[in-house]
Amino acid sequence: MNNLAFAIAKTILNGFDRHIYLFSEITQSAQQRFEQCQWAEVQLAAKARNDFYDLRVAETLDTIKQDFCINALDDDLWQEVKISYVDLLANHFQPDLAESFYNSVFCHLFERKYYHNAYIFVESSCRLSHRTPPTIYKRYQPSAKGLYQTIADILSHDELNIPYENLKRDINTLIRSFRQQAHKTRYQLDELQFDILNFVFYRNKGAYIIGRVISPAGETPFIVTVLNNEKGGLYIDALLTEGESMAVVFGFARAYFFVDCQHPHTLVDFLKGLIPHKTRADLYSAIGFHKQGKTQFYRDFLNHLAGSDDKFVLAAGIKGMVMSVFTLPSYPYVFKIIKDKFSPSKNMTKKDVKGKYRLVKLHDRVGRMADTMEYSEVAFPKDRFSEELLEELTKVASSIIRYEDDLIIIQHLYIERRMVPLNLYLSDATDDQLDEAIYGYGKAIKQLIAANIFPGDMLLKNFGVTRHGRVIFYDYDEITYMNEVNFRVKPVPVTEEQIYAAEPWYSVDPGDMFPEELATFALANPRYLAAFVKHHPELLEASFWQQCQRNVANGIVEDVFPYPDKLRFCNLREES
Repeated sequence: MNNLAFAIAKTILNGFDRHIYLFSEITQSAQQRFEQCQWAEVQLAAKARNDFYDLRVAETLDTIKQDFCINALDDDLWQEVKISYVDLLANHFQPDLAESFYNSVFCHLFERKYYHNAYIFVESSCRLSHRTPPTIYKRYQPSAKGLYQTIADILSHDELNIPYENLKRDINTLIRSFRQQAHKTRYQLDELQFDILNFVFYRNKGAYIIGRVISPAGETPFIVTVLNNEKGGLYIDALLTEGESMAVVFGFARAYFFVDCQHPHTLVDFLKGLIPHKTRADLYSAIGFHKQGKTQFYRDFLNHLAGSDDKFVLAAGIKGMVMSVFTLPSYPYVFKIIKDKFSPSKNMTKKDVKGKYRLVKLHDRVGRMADTMEYSEVAFPKDRFSEELLEELTKVASSIIRYEDDLIIIQHLYIERRMVPLNLYLSDATDDQLDEAIYGYGKAIKQLIAANIFPGDMLLKNFGVTRHGRVIFYDYDEITYMNEVNFRVKPVPVTEEQIYAAEPWYSVDPGDMFPEELATFALANPRYLAAFVKHHPELLEASFWQQCQRNVANGIVEDVFPYPDKLRFCNLREES
């Protein structure tokens, strides 16, 4: 064995192990934050954890450069480093994540021409399917203790240390909801079994118990939401058993969960069985391993490219003033690059735009801002780009594009889930679809401002509609925090000169915002405006925005539920 290669490999793995240790430490503390209602600390912990990976990569790079004086790639040495690293991962708990960490370190050290499987893990070397999977769930037989007591045992999860405010009420509502929602569970108790994950999932103000019911009719996945009444007691807020509802809880516009599982590969396998149309990339990201989500996504993307022949084209919709967006019709994502020059009305730099995207990555997205994956030095087959797209990219972003043989290399881009731009969706919508979409548009704005995000440019083209029908914001170049905006009532013109003035006759300072103008600029179509006024008239009033601003300043964390109000137990009991 090459001692130098082994030492480098061990240094990289030590960096990864430190990352996992610190990641686990802050993840484990989520239970305490939930039980003590430390909602502001929840947000701070989520922001901090998102940076852990890059910090550990930077530390490892510094160590390697200092200890081994790495200046250029030694071909034989680094192939041996990879072999040594694979050997070190033989009995590791997170070998797939450790491979991604290795890739990150290597790609910071060396040029893109070395980014292939001889040096990095373009393809994983892990054969995790050959290992005996660890047990990550507990199986309950309801026939042993009866249904009521079995559910009581499940809800009394090892991770939940404070009592329920009314456990009997919640169990009875849970049983009724299962019978109404999940037909596959309508069997005798001796024909049922429950598999419950050993870990509670924490996010924002909620805790989630996740599992499945197995019956002769098949599996029924479920999520039980537990909330804190902030008076020393817990209560069940909702039961989700439909795949669509569960998928939204794990959606790409949500913050990442805190879940203390040392076997993320096995956990992703389990979750994939519950929500099959979620990709492994989606699920790794959802449980906090967003860098592994990027790795998994890129592997999936390469496989898709190899199995398809359509061409990349400009994305549908109005061209952006800051970003150029393209897509592959057969793949449900868009690729966004920052233009070299912006429209004169956009007073910002590339650095500013990257800062906005970073803000969104670190912030609670409350189900209303699309998560993005940021990549550098991405190679695409040139012949897969339409002529129109090549011409557009060369014209608007030549500084970050170069050609190497039959490849086009993009120096920096963002990738996010493709949606139908709201303006295009509304143009073909039925009356009911229009009403629902405009309701979602206003709801998205309200939830963003409650989470201390002022969207900035609220034109319909900057929002998209998902396959679930949710309205999501995805244009971030003008977002800011609520305390950086001055919400004003638009002065009423009095004189004839004021009434017919082509330009504002009153002073407008940077940061001023007049909510009434939403009706003019974003909702000029009378049908759109009528639906908006029906659902959200307060959004056209400065006083509403000012009150939201005060709420944020006073540390009030609003409730934002990742499921419909109709599923909340408090509403079900009212209906009963």
